[in-house]
Amino acid sequence: MTWPASAPEQAPEGFAERQGDDGSFSLWSKAYGEGFHSGRGALREARETFLAPSQLERLAPGARLKVVEVCVGTGTNLGLLLEACAIRGLHLEWWGLELDPRPLGLALAAGDFRRPWQPATLQALEQLLTQGSWRGEDATCQIPWGDARQTLLELLGEERGQIDLVWHDAFSPQRCPQLWTLEFLEAAVALMAPGGRWISYCSAAAVREVLGLLGLHRVALDLPEGLPTGGNRWSGGTMATFTPPAPSPLWRELSAMELDHLASTAGEPYRDPSGREDAASILETRREAQAGALGSGRRASSSAWRRRWDL
Repeated sequence: MTWPASAPEQAPEGFAERQGDDGSFSLWSKAYGEGFHSGRGALREARETFLAPSQLERLAPGARLKVVEVCVGTGTNLGLLLEACAIRGLHLEWWGLELDPRPLGLALAAGDFRRPWQPATLQALEQLLTQGSWRGEDATCQIPWGDARQTLLELLGEERGQIDLVWHDAFSPQRCPQLWTLEFLEAAVALMAPGGRWISYCSAAAVREVLGLLGLHRVALDLPEGLPTGGNRWSGGTMATFTPPAPSPLWRELSAMELDHLASTAGEPYRDPSGREDAASILETRREAQAGALGSGRRASSSAWRRRWDL
């Protein structure tokens, strides 16, 4: 997860450095009370949640790969992607949607962050921080700094239907609903090529419901080895595609329990028709919609869903 690309007045006052179980560098948002990465560590999360289900091995050397990353944060996902593409001989075109350059700057100033990367990777991240773009021998990267809701629309005008991977790594929907609304997800999906993949750590019912409404096939990413199950942990994230992906040990079809979850009030989408509402307004609008759906019988309560599935 990374810092939400939202209005400047919502920017955090500070960060705290953290280290994941894999020893990799991460940050904690003091203002939002949420980490940029899961406890397993930034590098492990990037490999297991984003890189592995992207299956770069399916692409032939020399192939072009277009990627949009929603929220860049410390740049860990991009660093891993750059080095994986270099190993496989892929030509990468990458866009990162991000408002706040401070997390990337804090990461690049930390020896623990810099240690794992190749010099060319660090050069790319440094130039992105200072100039917003970088061009290498087989890669081009751009960060159009600003509110992701606006920069996404600008990118859509140029790259509609051409993006192979959308990596959605914003803060969680309850913390940053601006980047999980029906409108934002609709624009992100419109970027995708016919064989494209939308990938996120997020398993929220409201997000999965919208992806289904947009005509995508959703699968649950497998829980990485060593992570606890039960409670709220029944998947390691979500991948969505226009056609069902081939079976893989990396994912599974949504269970009956998960599909039932989408029909509850938890599946009520976040909405932001203007593309400029703040988090509090979006959350309040959703609460009103949930109450209306519950009152009309269109949705069951999430507490009833929990009782039904003994959660």
